[in-house]
Amino acid sequence: QVQLVESGGGLVQAGGSLRVSCVVSRSIFNLNPLGWYRQAPGKERELVARFTSIVRTEYADSVKGRFTISRDGTKSTLYLQMDSLKPEDTAVYYCHGKYFDVDYWGQGTQVTVSS
Repeated sequence: QVQLVESGGGLVQAGGSLRVSCVVSRSIFNLNPLGWYRQAPGKERELVARFTSIVRTEYADSVKGRFTISRDGTKSTLYLQMDSLKPEDTAVYYCHGKYFDVDYWGQGTQVTVSS
């Protein structure tokens, strides 16, 4: 069993920055892949960024150059630094990890970008 708890969402103006965090109940290096998804109202959940190995990352084209995924093993925490935010980034952001082929999700954190 793995628990994922997100935090750090909020309201920000377009062009601003925000960092969301995800605390994982197990060593984050035991989950692969490990990353962030988002779901906007009326849309399907989509991949934002994830680690696919110890060092390899994958980003959605829409966030490349603006978002950065990172992790701190000592804190069992995954981060998503979001810069140059746009209104279209508004969504609920979910932390996701796979552990022994089982998918685990956090409860989500709301990010709202005003124009």
